[in-house]
Amino acid sequence: MAKTTNINNRRYLGNKYRLLPFIKNIVEQECENVHTVVDIFSGTGAVASAFQDRQLITNDIMYSNYICNYAWFSPEPYDKKKLESMIDTYNSMQISEENYMTRNFADTYFSREDCARIGFIREDIEQNHTRKKINFRERALLITSLLYAMDKIAKTCGHYDAYRQGVTYDLHLQLHLPLASETNHAGNQCFHMDSNELAKEITADLVYIDPPYNSRQYCDAYHLLENVARWEQPEVFGVARKMDRTHLKSRYCTKEASAAFEDLINSLRCRYILLSYNNMATKGNDRSNAKISDEDIFRILNNKGEVKVFSEDYKAFSAGKSDIPDNQERLFLCICGNEEQP
Repeated sequence: MAKTTNINNRRYLGNKYRLLPFIKNIVEQECENVHTVVDIFSGTGAVASAFQDRQLITNDIMYSNYICNYAWFSPEPYDKKKLESMIDTYNSMQISEENYMTRNFADTYFSREDCARIGFIREDIEQNHTRKKINFRERALLITSLLYAMDKIAKTCGHYDAYRQGVTYDLHLQLHLPLASETNHAGNQCFHMDSNELAKEITADLVYIDPPYNSRQYCDAYHLLENVARWEQPEVFGVARKMDRTHLKSRYCTKEASAAFEDLINSLRCRYILLSYNNMATKGNDRSNAKISDEDIFRILNNKGEVKVFSEDYKAFSAGKSDIPDNQERLFLCICGNEEQP
């Protein structure tokens, strides 16, 4: 029988799973009658998972995150036994075929053997969905299982900007069944679009905002998982074997970040806004420094309503080259004016 996996079993830059008690406590203490929660830069869905007793709206511009969020949070029914059987079959297969993955990624992040299996499994998932043997959520759950399994064995430092050379491929692909709820709120929705555009279309009680902090583009760090999730089999290039990611670049990683943030806040129709933004400021190297200044955050949020700030010590992500002292994760709570009531 297939082993299982949980939502937090994935490495991801800026993952807030360890901060969930801090986040939930603030919502419980400071926000009243929150029935609908939007996680508008949802990433892996860690924060959304803390509010599964309410109606959830998740969104991420990366398809690999969207499909995982759909797996975890969609109300669409799925056949657990069918997926267990498929995963058991995938895990028992010995695959040696040539495919997109072997041609482009053999003996880089994964061994040739595991690339053959990844390519075969991903194509089989797609074919089963095309033939209507699995529904969209079952497809999402199988893709999620594959992405999590890949992440467990990839020869990287937690992201895919580079692979580790001269290594022994001692771990091999084993898919686990995601332990996704079968009783999610019927009104849950998962989106895959620009956050600023989505903000114009939705209303909610609480909107949680966790944008990129610095110049490190998520599509650069997770291009390979994005490639496998989309399965468009594009040309890849360079030592890191990256696909074209132009359409996935975020303005929040550029000098346009403050303007993008102001547009987002002005578009939101909600009673509460909860913003995660740490106090890196200029503590790290240039790529790590925050793109939105505290002055801009306060100015923009104060124009929307009353602002409170909460902080908790938090170890910043590092590739081992720096140790940032006194780093804090901060939550800015904006209690919006009456005109923002949904």
